[in-house]
Amino acid sequence: MNLIIREVQARDAEGIINILNPIIEAGIYTAITNTISIEAEREFILNFNKRGIFHVAVDNSKQEIVGFQNVEPFADYTNAFDHVGIIGTFVSLSHRRQGIAKNLFSATFDACRSSGYEKIFAYVRADNRVALSTYLNQGFSIIGTARKHAKINGFYIDEIMIERFL
Repeated sequence: MNLIIREVQARDAEGIINILNPIIEAGIYTAITNTISIEAEREFILNFNKRGIFHVAVDNSKQEIVGFQNVEPFADYTNAFDHVGIIGTFVSLSHRRQGIAKNLFSATFDACRSSGYEKIFAYVRADNRVALSTYLNQGFSIIGTARKHAKINGFYIDEIMIERFL
């Protein structure tokens, strides 16, 4: 695959929801429960935090978005957390295990360092072992478990808290 990692553009909204909505609909990979419209994703991109990092992975041979990753500031109500970002990573269900996440992490970590981030934090569903393994392989460490942190369709799901220092 001829993969290019680049900054997101508003025109990427449809490609992003084509990845995200099937993941949401599967109901086993993310705590996001409602699918997202193209318009809502476009607005999200256009209004994305100025300190944020938002990359897409594009299969250049097909001009198809196959993954995306973003980092947002941990909290904007105080500058005490300016060095901390929250990361989210999504790879198309049909393109997993092809090095897409690894390439996204590399570009995102570089961009985070350049933007003054020193630590990246995430929550991963405890039942999503593949995602947890992916993050751990990128140097993240488990720092705890938020018990019954999500409640989806009447069932509680623990979330694993992870961090990585840059």
